[in-house]
Amino acid sequence: MTTPIRAWPELDYQSLAPTAQTLHLWSQVIGKVRLARTPWINHSWQVTLHISARGLATPLIPADGVSFALEFDFVDHALVIRVTDGHERQIALRPGSVADFYAAVMDQLSSLGVATRIDPRPNEMAQAIPFADDVAPRPYDPDQAARLWRAMVQIERVFTRFRSGFHGKASPVHFFWGSFDLAVTRFSGRRAPPHPGGVPNLPDEVTREAYSHEVSSAGFWPGGSGVDTPSFYAYAYPTPAGFAEAVVSPGGAYFEPRLGEFLLPYDDVRTAPDPDAALLAFLRSTYDAAARLGGWDRAALECEEGRPGVPP
Repeated sequence: MTTPIRAWPELDYQSLAPTAQTLHLWSQVIGKVRLARTPWINHSWQVTLHISARGLATPLIPADGVSFALEFDFVDHALVIRVTDGHERQIALRPGSVADFYAAVMDQLSSLGVATRIDPRPNEMAQAIPFADDVAPRPYDPDQAARLWRAMVQIERVFTRFRSGFHGKASPVHFFWGSFDLAVTRFSGRRAPPHPGGVPNLPDEVTREAYSHEVSSAGFWPGGSGVDTPSFYAYAYPTPAGFAEAVVSPGGAYFEPRLGEFLLPYDDVRTAPDPDAALLAFLRSTYDAAARLGGWDRAALECEEGRPGVPP
C-alpha cells in the first residue's frame, strides 16, 4: 500500500528548526519522567516515546498503585497528562521558557498524585543547562510542530513495514528524546565491541549498553549537527569495512563521513513519485550493505515483509 504525496508534508529546515529545538528540550523533560519510574529495558527502550494519533506519547508509567501517561497533542497543542484513576491535566503548548514548561509539568504531576523527581539536566547536548535555569524565551509554531508530527506518522508506517521483514531481534519503531529522532534497529545477534562512548552529557555506560550488540539502524531526524535539512539516516555498529563505499538507493542518498552515516534528505522522499518506495529503497539498501559486509546470518534472520492478517 502507498499513500498520496500530499500525505507527506513539506518540512522547511529554517522554519522548522526553532520549534524542533524547543520540542527537543520539552521532550527531554517528559522522557525523563518515564526514565525515573520505568525498569531498565535493553538498549534504553524503556524511555522512548511513540507516535500517537495526535502527537508523541509515553506508554503507561507505573506510580504507586496507578499508572499515567503523557502525550504531546499536536492537534490541540497541549501536553496532556492522564492517570488511570480518571484524572487529567493539560498544559498549553506555546512560546515560553524551558524553565516554565518544566515547572508546569512538575506542578501538574504533583497535583495528580504522581509527583516524580527527575534528573534536571538534558542529555546528548553540548550545552546542558538545567531545566529550571533555562529561562531564555523559546519559540513554538503550532503549524511547524504539526507538520513534523504528520511527517513522522508517515515515516512510522513505512518503518513498521520495513521492520516486519526480519525474524531476528528488532527494536520497536520509537522516538528517542535524547537525540530527537525516530528510529528502528535490527540486530545480528552477536556481541559488539565496547562502544567508545563520548556522547555529550550521556554516561558512557548508557551508550555501551545501548550498543552492546551489532546493529544496523535507521531513522529520521529534523536536521542539525551541520545537516541543514530534515533527513533519514542509516548506520551500522560496528561499521564493517567497505560500508562507506557501498552503493545504496535512491540516487539522492550519500555517505556523510563526519557522522559515519548514510543520509537521505526528507524532501527526496516527499517529492518522489512513490515516497514509500523511495524510503523503503533506502532502508533496504543500507541494511543490505551492513548485513552483507558484516557477515550476518541473513538466512536465519530475514523473512518476507508482513501482510495484514496473514501469518508468516
